Amino acid sequence: MDATFTAEQDEIRRTLRELLLKRCSPDEVKSATRTAAGYDTALWTALSEQLGLSGFAIAEAYGGVGCSVAELALACEESGRALAPSPLLATAVLAAPLLMALGAERQRAELLPRIASGALTATLAVPGAGLATALGLTGDNRGDWAGGGRAGGVQARRADGGWRLYGQAEQVLDGHSAGLLLVAAHTGGFARSRTLLFLAREGTAGLGRTRQTSLDETRPQARVELRDVEVELLGEAGGESGAEGAEGEADVAAALTAVGETAAAVIAAEAVGAADRVLERTVEYVRQREQFGRPVGSFQAVKHRLADMYVQVQAARSAAYYAAWAAAAVGGQGGEERAVGSLALAQALEALRSTASEAVQLHGGIGFTWEHDAHLYFKRASSDELLFGPVHRLRAHAAERSGLFEEAGI
Repeated sequence: MDATFTAEQDEIRRTLRELLLKRCSPDEVKSATRTAAGYDTALWTALSEQLGLSGFAIAEAYGGVGCSVAELALACEESGRALAPSPLLATAVLAAPLLMALGAERQRAELLPRIASGALTATLAVPGAGLATALGLTGDNRGDWAGGGRAGGVQARRADGGWRLYGQAEQVLDGHSAGLLLVAAHTGGFARSRTLLFLAREGTAGLGRTRQTSLDETRPQARVELRDVEVELLGEAGGESGAEGAEGEADVAAALTAVGETAAAVIAAEAVGAADRVLERTVEYVRQREQFGRPVGSFQAVKHRLADMYVQVQAARSAAYYAAWAAAAVGGQGGEERAVGSLALAQALEALRSTASEAVQLHGGIGFTWEHDAHLYFKRASSDELLFGPVHRLRAHAAERSGLFEEAGI
């Protein structure tokens, strides 16, 4: 592994940081989250059109930039530093790779250029609160998490030569504003039980979307209700399904797991960026705040706590960078590197949670007020662990996938 960044990667980091410093102050972030979209649409347009951020993970043949996971992780690290509310994670990290992997050529040609230009946002909708399971981060995604033939979840059925969905999905990232939903649904009953992915477009009859009150306002979530919604099977070309049947189910599960490994590395980098920024702000504060006639940061106990925070952040950064490199190296295939993303994500989420908690305490009385900016980072840490963790399950599933328990005879 070559840990040295190229000049192009350094330029991506520098340019994005400069733009976000100008456009994403804490007050601007709070204002953007309270808009109808949940993010600054003008900033998203600038990120898409000027920097091509929305098309980072999309091949050049479809109007994208064709970058690797490493570049996407660097971009999200800078986004995490500013806690910039945007549909980047849902669109570029979750939805676009699934369209690339499973979509028919007709679907890719129609949708990917619009996503790459920033004109279309997309997201992945899974039943209940099963996003981490669907992505293979905390459990096997070949089970019945999409419904399993029972009441609940999202059910798909054939009707009039097409497909229709019925059910509900909770905690859908940017689900209230995305123009395209990739919905995971169960079909086939008990005899041919399988999970498939479907395309639900904005404005379709029977599609209801409600923005939910979430712990982290910078990570908008929605409840998506599907009441006999007409949809299109992802991978279907000319009426013939390329993803139906037992083989199709394996393809969907494998694609979701591959996207989950990439997403884990990217979210880990994003968490590292947030942890690094909150550490910087805490160091700045303790240098200025005085107690007993001297800066708070001059006390040995405070220095020790800051040193521990620094070590955690740097260790998490190393793990996140390695996970991004590993995800790019395996190219979505199986192998020994497949559990790296989950472990890096666990370390990064733990570092962010610990750093944000320490920041609240080291800021003293002002840090405990909800209005203080330190709570934006604390909420991001807690929300991400609820969405993609918890940490102990990430580590346990990674150990299971790598065969660690079998080797130890457990």
